[in-house]
Amino acid sequence: MNNIKIAQYGTGKMSEYIMRYANEKGYNIVAAFDVNDDLIGKDIGEIIGCDYMRVKVNSVKDAEKVLIETKPDICIITTMSLMSDVYESFKLCATLGINVISSCEEAFYPMNSSPKIAKELHNIAKANNCTITGSGYQDVYWCNLISVIAGSIQNITKIKGGTSYNLEDYGREMARGHGVGLDITSFANEISIIDKMSITERNELIQKGEFIPSYMWNSNHALASKLGLEVVSQLQTTVPHTCKEDIKSHTLDIDIPAGNATGMIAVVTTKTKEGIEIETECTGKVYPNDEHDRTEWTIYGKPDVTVTINKPATAELTCSTIVNRIKDVINAEPGFVTIDKMDYAKYIV
Repeated sequence: MNNIKIAQYGTGKMSEYIMRYANEKGYNIVAAFDVNDDLIGKDIGEIIGCDYMRVKVNSVKDAEKVLIETKPDICIITTMSLMSDVYESFKLCATLGINVISSCEEAFYPMNSSPKIAKELHNIAKANNCTITGSGYQDVYWCNLISVIAGSIQNITKIKGGTSYNLEDYGREMARGHGVGLDITSFANEISIIDKMSITERNELIQKGEFIPSYMWNSNHALASKLGLEVVSQLQTTVPHTCKEDIKSHTLDIDIPAGNATGMIAVVTTKTKEGIEIETECTGKVYPNDEHDRTEWTIYGKPDVTVTINKPATAELTCSTIVNRIKDVINAEPGFVTIDKMDYAKYIV
């Protein structure tokens, strides 16, 4: 039985898996928080479908008080996808000396999209002897797995990857961030507009912490870092994914008209000093009934290698990776430490 104490920050869809998995691994969940009035006051056992666990969901307004009382070793934050959105919760935990692991996609490698926020949080965490990390599906399937395969190749010229996931498996914020339901003009004005900026304008947004990266923007840099490559340039293009027929988004509880965005396709191209190009395509959308998740990578070189993960349970794999990473984060050096600086994720008995 572990004596590690966990706080769960955000008790939506992803937390149902995470709290169940953490409980099954023997971790001690001591606190939970949310903004949803329908969840506040519920016992977490009711949320994850098990026996009464005597831990009720608190309002995030009471997070500081409850964290001080319960003294968790680590807080799992599964709320939003951007550093600007999770900043306050990260800062609170770091100030209290509580380790953080998060499913926030930008937290996977925020140094190339929100460097100011990342540096501030790094300094706070380091001063209070705790660690902040982003993890999830990309930890294994967009970074570490690819770096292991690269270890079998004599010479690499290009790495190309593609992944797709069903936005219905995640929360409302993720669906909105992918432009679900927007017409094409609105998508261009709200989502794709950042791709039309010059490199200088984009870099200014990055320095101000106002850049909105696609998920591969951060993971490409983490992969390059894991491989020991130096990034010299990076570009992203985002386009709407549409459907020829009307489709229902149960997550947002809306009917999406044919021709409107059911999600987003993002392509990120990373060039390195060593001449190896990393090109990745990430598709997040509301699936019709006949589609499923898929991840495929090809490493071009001597020899070429292709690996395909067909029908991965992306949401569940995200959550189990986070739970398996808990001890790595607690044992890591203080500061904001990305997973490319850690050992490979391992199965925890």
